[in-house]
Amino acid sequence: MADLIDPDLAARLDALDVRSRKVFAGKLQGERRSKRRGKSVDFDDYREYVPGDDLRHLDWNVFARLDRFFIKVFQEEEDLALHLVIDASESMNAGVPNKLLFAARLAMALGYVGLVNNNRVAVSVLGGPGPRRSAGMERLEAVRGRRNVPRLAQFLTDAMFGTVREESGALIDADRPTATAQPAVEFAAACRLIAAAPLGKGVTLVLSDLLLPPLPGPKPEAGYCAGLRLLAGLTSSDVHLLQILSPGEIDPAAERSSLSGDSTDGGVPAILGDLRLTDAETGRTAEVTVTLALLERYRVAARRYVDDARAFCLARGISHALTPSDSPINALLLDELRRRGVLA
Repeated sequence: MADLIDPDLAARLDALDVRSRKVFAGKLQGERRSKRRGKSVDFDDYREYVPGDDLRHLDWNVFARLDRFFIKVFQEEEDLALHLVIDASESMNAGVPNKLLFAARLAMALGYVGLVNNNRVAVSVLGGPGPRRSAGMERLEAVRGRRNVPRLAQFLTDAMFGTVREESGALIDADRPTATAQPAVEFAAACRLIAAAPLGKGVTLVLSDLLLPPLPGPKPEAGYCAGLRLLAGLTSSDVHLLQILSPGEIDPAAERSSLSGDSTDGGVPAILGDLRLTDAETGRTAEVTVTLALLERYRVAARRYVDDARAFCLARGISHALTPSDSPINALLLDELRRRGVLA
């Protein structure tokens, strides 16, 4: 667990909670203020007594003044559902720093916040190497309470990595599935399962690079559209998306050389020259000659891709944030996500 979350950070996260844009009624007693009234220490209002009410809640001071019976009503506290949806596909297992490891650490921290606040926390890992995969997805059913923090850490480790070794910025696992020709179809299928069995009222956080090829059809669209459209239909959940990209994916000039470990060689980007690129998702290859002009075209296309994803999400009520994999976890959680309203 210490590899996923620093103990000092965990201590600072104890003061935070996952934030929802609406007040939800949960299923179990917890620490989230609910619309429903019930038993708690927080007084909310008075209402007139009706036969059958608990006489222990009568306010005798009010009766002495008004000669009428009134019942004390308290604000009931209930739990919130937090569903972490993590893309563990081959494209996530890349970049320096590695996007998959960054997503695991971020998910661990967010899940920790949910558990210590007695909220229900569930996790869905899409495309990982877990042995219990169903329809390309492995799930941790809802758990709650601080005692389940080690269980969450173990699940993330098993579902996202299995037994791994590090090689040139990637985490290699012999049990990881081979590249698939239809990653967008699998992403949409997993999102359909999540939408069909919602966890409950609360917050859904998606961690993905959204690097999916377009779905085939008469009107091609980005590969993430079908899946996110399904998640946007979760009317009982606030949906947030953190698009995780490595610095080299945002700007290839920052891509580190596997030999030197540097992003430049005498001021020249290490990515320049004749290259043979392999798509981690589909296995398809392409031979390209990378020039400074091509790098600039890529930067423009990358910005457009992120902007289109943001516009797609916001139009459907999903908050979107670009999250480089070299972002300091502490600053991201304690500053950026609080500013964006995901944590409070």
